[in-house]
Amino acid sequence: MSITHPAGFAAAGAAVGIKVNGGKDLALVASTGPRFDSASVFTSNRCKANPVLWSEQVVKDGVVRAVVLNSGGANCYTGPEGFLTTHQVAEEVAGLLGIGAGDVVVCSTGLIGLANDRDVLLKGVHTVHAALSRDGGADAAEAIMTTDSVSKQVVVEAPDGAGWSIGGMAKGAGMLAPALATMLVVITTDAIVDAADLDAALRASTRVSFDRLDSDGCQSTNDTVTVLASGASGVRPDLETFTAALTQACTSLAKQLLADAEGADHEIAITVCGAASEDDAVEVGRSVARSNLFKAAVFGKDPNWGRVLASVGTTGAAFDPADLDVAMNGVWVCRNSTPAEDPALVDLSPRDVTVTIDLKSGPAQATVWTNDLTHAYVHENSAYSS
Repeated sequence: MSITHPAGFAAAGAAVGIKVNGGKDLALVASTGPRFDSASVFTSNRCKANPVLWSEQVVKDGVVRAVVLNSGGANCYTGPEGFLTTHQVAEEVAGLLGIGAGDVVVCSTGLIGLANDRDVLLKGVHTVHAALSRDGGADAAEAIMTTDSVSKQVVVEAPDGAGWSIGGMAKGAGMLAPALATMLVVITTDAIVDAADLDAALRASTRVSFDRLDSDGCQSTNDTVTVLASGASGVRPDLETFTAALTQACTSLAKQLLADAEGADHEIAITVCGAASEDDAVEVGRSVARSNLFKAAVFGKDPNWGRVLASVGTTGAAFDPADLDVAMNGVWVCRNSTPAEDPALVDLSPRDVTVTIDLKSGPAQATVWTNDLTHAYVHENSAYSS
């Protein structure tokens, strides 16, 4: 019941006939208040799906009372009729809940260019509305899955038993790249947090979690992360404490997304230290994370640190090309841009892999997460729409 663990929320997920495999495909999360503060972040891809275009307008006033999400079709590049479908789904949800459509965020995920059956969706809204309950979180998390093999959920309790909590659910298993990563995420809290503070906390949290997830360098058209605050606990935490808890929740969900990345055999944490700035550290980490040569080497259990340095060299970060250090799973295979410890000492058989790159140019550091490039990834994405 992760999404409904905080007080003031109900959820549901059901199979309504969108997915051809008959699986759960429509979810609804509703806030019962007493407050309805909200904040959202969306894909920075200029090619946006209809639900994103709708929801970007919905969230402007900081009030959201419900989120409806379908899997099985992205409703992206489906023309004016696709946008009308989004609008009518919001209207249907609003009518059943007795709220305004302008307070309903709509999310879709699945194949681009596929028009969702409007009648099926509208009928499905009645199904999930009737099923809304405090125990519906798991069903909702399952209903938003596409190529995911498992649902992603999280609960974070307030420190020191302060009486509030955070719950969340996410979907995503491929096209994971900033910003945000191919994902739909709904996060709830019963803390009292004003919309402006929610926005600040969410952006601080996504910056070091979802935005550091770079599975394959491919950015989605549908990314949405929405936080709803019901205030039902009656407790108003300080912003720093709440942001830390929200960051913990986002990081957990991000790592669950990475662990379920399509066809991956390894999760790779690339930490860049000694950087002149955090931006430099992120740029270097992202460059390595997007190197197919490096990712293929990890798949082959080959500690090929030369491919790491080659990727570092494509960036504009501050460093001396003749003075770089690289470690893989704790073995410093490169010191001062020359061979150091024996690469044969690097054990790449475990699923978790760490890469550390020391730029020796300053005090900043950052970690970017990625995964290896496998035969299974190529197979799954070559056959996705067929």
